[in-house]
Amino acid sequence: MCIFCKIVSREIPTEFLYEDDLVVAFRDARPIAPVHVLVIPKKHIESVADISEKDEKLMGRMILVAKKIAEDLKISKNGYKLLFRVGEYGGQEVRHIHLHLIGGAKLRESIEPI
Repeated sequence: MCIFCKIVSREIPTEFLYEDDLVVAFRDARPIAPVHVLVIPKKHIESVADISEKDEKLMGRMILVAKKIAEDLKISKNGYKLLFRVGEYGGQEVRHIHLHLIGGAKLRESIEPI
């Protein structure tokens, strides 16, 4: 079982900023900005490369939840970044799809140099 599945099942105690029947959201353990939240599905899917048409509602929910959290944390007005990392070259570290909500400061065009 991956670390995010353990968070979803509450084997690893984590404060959720949001939870519904499809997704949970919590602060990133290694933030790169003042606001850095991860939105993850409760269903284990390894990466964006593994989604199918049946996951369309889930993917939409992840984005809408990120938008709601950005509004709740008052970073919507100035803007924020939504980021999916896909696979090794995309920098994906945990093999469970997750959407990064990053904001609270002016962000560079890229997260890190090539």
